Amino acid sequence: MNDTFKAALWMTGAIASFTSMAIAGRAVSLELDTFEIMMYRSLVGIVIVVIVAGLSGTLPHIHRRNLGLHFIRNISHFAGQNLWFYAITVIPLAQVFALEFTSPIWAILLSPLILGERLRRIGLVAAAIGFFGILIVARPTPDSVSFGQLAALMAAIGFALSALFTRKLTRTESITCILFYLTVMQAAFGVIFAGFDGDIALPSAAMLPWIVLIACAGLVAHFCLTTALGLAPAAVVMPIDFVRLPLIALVGALLYNEAIDIFVVIGAALIFGGNYLNIISDSRIRQAKK
Repeated sequence: MNDTFKAALWMTGAIASFTSMAIAGRAVSLELDTFEIMMYRSLVGIVIVVIVAGLSGTLPHIHRRNLGLHFIRNISHFAGQNLWFYAITVIPLAQVFALEFTSPIWAILLSPLILGERLRRIGLVAAAIGFFGILIVARPTPDSVSFGQLAALMAAIGFALSALFTRKLTRTESITCILFYLTVMQAAFGVIFAGFDGDIALPSAAMLPWIVLIACAGLVAHFCLTTALGLAPAAVVMPIDFVRLPLIALVGALLYNEAIDIFVVIGAALIFGGNYLNIISDSRIRQAKK
């Protein structure tokens, strides 16, 4: 079995995990607000990370260096994830996923500010194509733009910031340390924001499996994606990730009677095209340097 095929198998795990998290998120939203979802998800995540780190012998990798950077990374992810959980309850799932695919575009534009990387011309072209895709997906007019669409778009920006700060952390920190502070800090954020009104809802017994699924799916999705990128180039892996869009559109149609919007498909294809153009260009630059 070659590495490309292995990467494709890992990506099927990531796609299944992201899709199941959207379904579970809609289910628990009937009882819990987004802050409560994040709180319970992170509490379950702490248990999972500690158990896995203990079994793999990586607990000593957890330390208190760079706590400030961990904090900024996690507040970005917490904001993005809350907005994402809100968006999946108010607009079609395919639209949420299409707008989420703009995250790499925002990362291109923000990387000079956070990582000090030079913004290449091809990156600007990719961002322009992606922005045009956003306009097709959202089709904004003064009366038509919903807060759900804005939430999905802001979630993508939050995920982009989280990815950039994660990249910065990986220069000195292990994955165990990053995941540990991800779950611990976001559990604390969840408690603070969920309890701000003095009322934290307890999930019913029927909701507990969905919460566990959200916690596991989030960790498994990112582990599968990271493993796939370690086996094959991004130019091979990321097109597979695009399968998420038709799959979630089908899920939305079958489970929630959501119409499949051709404009969402066309806009998402442009967003993907902008991302892929940047990936191909980056891959060629890296090959030329070898």
